[in-house]
Amino acid sequence: MPSSPSSSAQAARQRLAEQLRDMRKAAGLSGRDFAALAGWADATNVTKIEKAQRTITSENVRLWCRVCGVSDDRLGELLIEQRNLAQMWQSLRDHQGFGLNAVQKMTIGDMFSRVSSACTYQTKVIPGLLQTEEYMTEVLRGVRRDRQLVTDDVAEAVAVRMARQENLRRAGVRFWFLLEEAVLRYRYTSAEVHHRQLEHLKGVTRLPAVYAVAIIPGSIDRRNIRVRESFEIYAFPEGETISQVELLTGLLTLTTIEDVAMYGRIWDELMTISATGRAAHDLIDAAIRGLEG
Repeated sequence: MPSSPSSSAQAARQRLAEQLRDMRKAAGLSGRDFAALAGWADATNVTKIEKAQRTITSENVRLWCRVCGVSDDRLGELLIEQRNLAQMWQSLRDHQGFGLNAVQKMTIGDMFSRVSSACTYQTKVIPGLLQTEEYMTEVLRGVRRDRQLVTDDVAEAVAVRMARQENLRRAGVRFWFLLEEAVLRYRYTSAEVHHRQLEHLKGVTRLPAVYAVAIIPGSIDRRNIRVRESFEIYAFPEGETISQVELLTGLLTLTTIEDVAMYGRIWDELMTISATGRAAHDLIDAAIRGLEG
């Protein structure tokens, strides 16, 4: 069974924490000795950082290297590892003082204008690139409320995201979208807005860069292929491929060959039980009838 999406980030945190602990022990320092040299009242911070129970910052790495007296080369190696770890996991808790647009720039940036292909699997909401403006507005209002974001820039954030949908008309790019059928029925808006969103979903397959909009029927036998967390797989012209998984507390970016391959296999499995073309439209039509009934 594949590991959880956060396991790679946790393993990376653990590896870095263990290196800091080993460095301290090699210097002949107890936790209390280190804390005293660091100017801390007790060893609580030492324990939490070395057990990966607290975020390891670049300042922490510099402190451990200074107190333990390691070389500048070793400091440089550990700072690179810490930076890679910070890029892997972006906590949404750290963004509460910003608005939706600023958070999007920090986590996604201009990703869609740079990809050569993208696969999006969604279990909760219509993917952003396929949303109507009014549906997107209601979804982002909910996101702002859930994340307790201070700045109200929903209108600006919607405008930026709607402009991003021009990538669906970009030549030489392919976008695949895979939705669980339940997504078609989750109501974040009025029935009228939701109805228009579903009609729009049927039309996006005509856009040049949209290779497929596939839907996994809710009634299908899933004994061997279970529902996963929502994720994306992005490929770039220079050959890099990454996977991103948005969890409740943050955004996980996976770059190793093994992690990306795992999500590629999951994607292939899910696609084998999905409906496309006319069959997908039939599922959307059924969701529309459910609104009307």
